[in-house]
Amino acid sequence: MIDLPGPLARLAASLRQADRVVPPAGPTAWLTTFTAAAMAFLAVFALALSLAAGRLADRWGDALAHTATVRISAPVDQIAAQTAAVIDVLITTPGVASARAIPDDEARALLEPWFGPDLPLDRLPIPRLVELTEGTPGYDAQGLRLRLAAEAPGAVLDDHTRWRRPLSDAAGRLRLLGSLALVLIGAAFAAMITMAASAALAANAQVIGVLRLIGARDAWIARAFVRRFTLRALAGAAAGAAAGTAAVALLPAADAAGGFLTGLGFQGAAWAFPLALPPLAAVVAFVATRFAALQKLRELR
Repeated sequence: MIDLPGPLARLAASLRQADRVVPPAGPTAWLTTFTAAAMAFLAVFALALSLAAGRLADRWGDALAHTATVRISAPVDQIAAQTAAVIDVLITTPGVASARAIPDDEARALLEPWFGPDLPLDRLPIPRLVELTEGTPGYDAQGLRLRLAAEAPGAVLDDHTRWRRPLSDAAGRLRLLGSLALVLIGAAFAAMITMAASAALAANAQVIGVLRLIGARDAWIARAFVRRFTLRALAGAAAGAAAGTAAVALLPAADAAGGFLTGLGFQGAAWAFPLALPPLAAVVAFVATRFAALQKLRELR
């Protein structure tokens, strides 16, 4: 048995006595633990979904930002000549790193998911595509359009601006929604903890009255409830965060074929984010319980 110094011994004895004020079991006990676990579990998934959606939108936006496509629509007998003219214009344009005509087999592979594997490209009026890669610094899109209009009237430059802007907006909104979801989860958790603490104080009104008669101060009584509810929230949030992290780890890994449906987990240092949820839940429980305890004790005077 370790003998503690005088001040620590008195503090430990005070905490043990204070713990007796709060019922160790009952509806408020399991409600606090279960609420903390459920909210931490949901917070892990909200955080993982927000980060994964942001990564996916950023990846799509970065891929489209460095490439562009020239679409050539012309009579069959002019396709080859206009394609050669477009490539000559592109390779002599400052800011264009490379340019290549997309072959028929690659175009067929791009269209196969929509039209099937037996698409007769040679009998369909499908435009010829030329892919260009942007260099550093980039090219002048308006100037390139004017040159293409002069050299190849059937060529149209698509710099993917109409694709990049929605993806960038989607990334920002998804991150905002993820942050909003986390704030709502925290607010709901604080509300539940406040209700549970108020219910526990109301149920122990007679005990609180007796404690006041023997000289206990409201700060001492409130400290007992705050400590017990904070520890319950910490334990419940730790269990919920662990379960949520394990569930996220079991999700399918990132796969290009799966698109948005895969890679919804954390990556790299982001796996440390769930570790912050239990301490954050304890802080929220501490503030909410202290507020509820002091307010309820004033009502019980």
